[in-house]
Amino acid sequence: MKTSPMRSLQTLNPRRVDIVLLIIFSIGLLVVGLSLPVMTVRKLWESNTYTIITGVQNLWHEKMYVLAVIIFVFSVIFPIAKLISLSAVWFIRLTDERRGKLIYLMEVFGKWSMLDVFVSAIIIVWLKLGALAVARAESGIYFFGASVLLTMIVSSLQGALVKRFK
Repeated sequence: MKTSPMRSLQTLNPRRVDIVLLIIFSIGLLVVGLSLPVMTVRKLWESNTYTIITGVQNLWHEKMYVLAVIIFVFSVIFPIAKLISLSAVWFIRLTDERRGKLIYLMEVFGKWSMLDVFVSAIIIVWLKLGALAVARAESGIYFFGASVLLTMIVSSLQGALVKRFK
């Protein structure tokens, strides 16, 4: 059985600085998106602004454990893991088979990365329909969404490069 040599995608594509820049930019957008407020909920006499992390903490304190874990996994763990994997595929020497498997897994799990944006949108629409509360999207959701979209683009670019070298 023939094994492929271990090389990084960067070694195979030394002129593709766009991928490195997209990864770096996506990391920055993710950090900002997780730090900034994603939503403000205003009830009759009070107003609360939430980041993704404070939203997860509030769900946990309200004993909505399953929803808190789902939001945490899909909004924090998945994006970080995907960026680490994209960086590994680009910089670390891997066999073609292992690199292909990593790209495939990122494409499969990457589709779930927008779950947080979707949940936030549902919450905003749901609260807008109520007479007692109003929700407004804040800048963090846009930074977070942009980070997710960039990681999807990088994953797609890397996937195309991997298929080209098969």
